[in-house]
Amino acid sequence: MFIEPLHRKENINPRTGWIEVICGSMFSGKTEELIRRLNRAKIARQKIQIFKPALDKRYHEENIVSHNDNSIRSVPVHASSEIMTLAKNSEVVGIDEVQFFDEAIVEVCNELANIGKRVIVAGLDMDYTGKPFGCMPQLMAVAEFVTKVHAICMVCGEVASYSYRLSPSNERVLLGETDLYEARCRRCFNLGENADRFRS
Repeated sequence: MFIEPLHRKENINPRTGWIEVICGSMFSGKTEELIRRLNRAKIARQKIQIFKPALDKRYHEENIVSHNDNSIRSVPVHASSEIMTLAKNSEVVGIDEVQFFDEAIVEVCNELANIGKRVIVAGLDMDYTGKPFGCMPQLMAVAEFVTKVHAICMVCGEVASYSYRLSPSNERVLLGETDLYEARCRRCFNLGENADRFRS
């Protein structure tokens, strides 16, 4: 389990910021872990601000909602540049589904950390083809802390780190849940439709 470093509040020296990345496949608990860390920051009476891409309305227009129905209030934004302005009075900044933001999100996260904020982002590390997704490789490279969480393969029950698309669509961004995606292990992901023989 991730334990937060001490975030000092003394005024003697400027506070050090950092970036935390929570990544993994669909159904791996990324949002659940993001909400857990943000709730701990709230308990510590830190000023938090949470963002998500405006295009993600699967569960709620504004709230970030996990697959276990845990939720936390957030601000939907259309571009990463909005976050810099909206987060200026916060100590901790949370960003969900970060892979859907434009490339400038990496610079935004760096700038926030550079001015002393704790930045926690969660997102898919790979797309449905198994390729690195959007800004995630760059964010993982500049982050102080990277946590990879895993799902359970919906075919065979092994540890899963891939998001297998059940739809024939070739769009890179196709929002959906269990109707469109399965978490799969490496073997079942590579077998595609032929993996059905391993279903228990």
